Amino acid sequence: MLITHHFGRRNTARAGPAPARRAQGWARLAGPGLVSLVALSAALAATPPARAELLAQTPPRAGAPQAAGSGDLARFNASIVRIESEIVPDGRTVEALGARRIGTGVILDARTVLTIGYLVVEAEQVTVVTADGHRAPGSLAGYDHATGFGLVRTVVPLPGAALELGDSDRVAERQKVLTLGHGEPRATEILVLSRKPFSGNWEYLLERPIFTFPPVNNWSGAALIDGEGRLVGIGSLVVNDAAGGHPGVPGNLFVPVNLLKPILSDLLAQGRRGGPTQPWLGLATEQVRGNLIVARVTRDGPAEAAGLEAGDVIVGVADGRVSDQADFYRRVWKLGPAGVTVPLRVLKGGDVREVQVRSIDRAELLRKPKGI
Repeated sequence: MLITHHFGRRNTARAGPAPARRAQGWARLAGPGLVSLVALSAALAATPPARAELLAQTPPRAGAPQAAGSGDLARFNASIVRIESEIVPDGRTVEALGARRIGTGVILDARTVLTIGYLVVEAEQVTVVTADGHRAPGSLAGYDHATGFGLVRTVVPLPGAALELGDSDRVAERQKVLTLGHGEPRATEILVLSRKPFSGNWEYLLERPIFTFPPVNNWSGAALIDGEGRLVGIGSLVVNDAAGGHPGVPGNLFVPVNLLKPILSDLLAQGRRGGPTQPWLGLATEQVRGNLIVARVTRDGPAEAAGLEAGDVIVGVADGRVSDQADFYRRVWKLGPAGVTVPLRVLKGGDVREVQVRSIDRAELLRKPKGI
């Protein structure tokens, strides 16, 4: 699976209806298998009669809120900000994500901005730029590895409009939604393709993320807005298999905001979720021909300390056999919170070995920001 989270941008300078233009481009890249999906996304930019006719062929689930009308596409601009982050020089994430990061954030209140966590994790300085160009210094207020969310607090109140949190559990397949990133004149109408599970090789699993089509380039921290004008997701990734049961369909992944609601007060009060955290092993895995291969291990992490190396094959956790990456994470996390010893069965050099990995809280290895 192709997965990208390096701060994408939409190109809004070109003329023509953006949704239709993007759909045509992806059709050329992905081939005839996307014809029906491309036609549907093109309908979002079509005249009202053509749009209604095409969308009638793929109705959303009954009761699902629909996207706001096209006349409302610019009314969310005051809630969207640009995030500029400078990361501590010795940050663990600098090699993969860079020392300077730019993306989008969404105003939750006068001094709180929600974004995707990889934009601000290990940040020593954050600048928030509003739609009218106002620049406000801020700092990382909270980060949650399990969901991927990050919170920024500004020193002074922001001259913008807060966007209310919606109910992401109600977002359904075939539903029209809006997405908006920083620097864009108006929101773009897109389509929800699936709510299937997603696993990332950085020990990350979402059971019901929101996959959308056509893919947009300015996804990092972008807002996903439902038909009631409420925030239901935060942009995280661009992927090449967004549709359930249809391989090879590109799209974006948004993290549902209902995952934020139970931990929001903890993130603001103490910078992290309260209570026990998931065990973290410090290894990245890839699924190759039915085998879960160790792609790399984190320097000074638990997996490295236990002797795991790139190329090792994870066969099982405790007495259970691992079927795929998501199954691996679920089995590890069921053993207990961070600090639990994880018994792995690993194919190493032609032999299956028992390897004991003492997990940690991932936050223990992250560099702490100095603030503003």
